[in-house]
Amino acid sequence: MAWTDNRNIITLTGAGILAIGMIAGGYLLGDGLTRAHEADRSVTVRGLAEKDVTADLATWTISYSANGTDLPTVRADIDASTKALTEYFRGLGFKAEELTPIGAGVNQFMNNGVNSITITQKMLLRTTDIARAQKAVAQQFDLVRRGVTLQEGSNMSYSFTKLNELKPGMVAEATKDARKSAGQFAKDSGTGVGGIKSATQGYFSIEPRDGEQASGGYGASDTPYKKVRVVTTVDFYLK
Repeated sequence: MAWTDNRNIITLTGAGILAIGMIAGGYLLGDGLTRAHEADRSVTVRGLAEKDVTADLATWTISYSANGTDLPTVRADIDASTKALTEYFRGLGFKAEELTPIGAGVNQFMNNGVNSITITQKMLLRTTDIARAQKAVAQQFDLVRRGVTLQEGSNMSYSFTKLNELKPGMVAEATKDARKSAGQFAKDSGTGVGGIKSATQGYFSIEPRDGEQASGGYGASDTPYKKVRVVTTVDFYLK
């Protein structure tokens, strides 16, 4: 009888252990699912960073022309304009290497039986002296006084080329702005903000600061005053 009782005790003890194991396993599974569900809670927000900058490169493609009926005379006129142009920029303090010829063209056609000749010359001013470049544009009518016939479309273009130097700081600022938005959302919903689940930097844009129209080229416009902008999209975990 004693042996039978011991067997029953052993059997009951084994069943108890199994039951406890099942309860513990169910608890751990349920707790794991709860924690997995909580870990999946997140909010997607955008962060903005903007910075005003001044262009560090100015380029000016200057087209000018001379026309007449005699090729040697027209050529002499264009050479005189080139000399006047060179002296104009030298007088403003530009270096000789900052002004270079980039092309020329000759057009001849008969006009009422008269041979008409037009020679067009292009010069490129490329400088990092923004203040001097602005002065050159402001006084460009002096070129007309010197006999240089400027063609339409000869505009100064200003560019900002140091974007890579700004990127790390601006991305950090945009991420901080995104966390601020996520914090407000979490506060309104009674939760907290955790770490970053995923993030997309977006793209950087360089536009005229005061809304002027761009004249062509990435970040290039008729004004040296720019606004650099980046928008990031960040997923934050919620606690």
